Amino acid sequence: MIVLLNIETATKNCSVSLSVDGALVGVKEIAEENFSHAEKLHVFIEELLKENGLTMQNLSAIAVSQGPGSYTGLRIGVSSVKGLCYGLNIPMIALDTLQILAKQLQVNSGWIIPMIDARRMEVFCATFSHEGVLVKAIEAKVIDEASFSELEGETPVYFIGDGAMKCATVLTATNFKFIDAIVYPSAKEMVALSYEKYTAKDFVDVAYFEPYYLKDFVMPVKQKK
Repeated sequence: MIVLLNIETATKNCSVSLSVDGALVGVKEIAEENFSHAEKLHVFIEELLKENGLTMQNLSAIAVSQGPGSYTGLRIGVSSVKGLCYGLNIPMIALDTLQILAKQLQVNSGWIIPMIDARRMEVFCATFSHEGVLVKAIEAKVIDEASFSELEGETPVYFIGDGAMKCATVLTATNFKFIDAIVYPSAKEMVALSYEKYTAKDFVDVAYFEPYYLKDFVMPVKQKK
């Protein structure tokens, strides 16, 4: 029995899922403005295991969303997973946050562009085919009228994520389609990805792994009165 714990904390969504032999058996998540990750994460883990009659010792591996995303959210998620994997002596799996987000959208054709809000008109984004294949690498991108102009035409381009809707007034090509809701990456979509990596023994080094912040963290400076 392969029991995998999946943890997604790269955005405002604190999300934890549990899978057995590649099938989702439970998920707990909450998205709050004030980032409740530190308070909720371990509570969610304990509740999921208990509800499914399992303990930490039953875990085969733990998967974490590696970024890009919130510095605070990623730091909490990755440090928690590293501690658990080290203590339990089990493998650690790292998954791309934007790939997790893109998997929420199931379409038959076109391109999927997941976007995570990086403040102002900047987003973390990547481009995937409708089959889920990465076709343009992850980047921090400042959106303007010329962004994604190479994709203008007849093939539909779907934008999803909490960074997408703010771009709708700027990206106006007729084949650009915006998911009309604030969507965050969720641990539900990590299940198939983590199971695939586990069976391929695609693990990361617990001691040396670091989140993929994409941009350097800059502490805000308070203005002097």
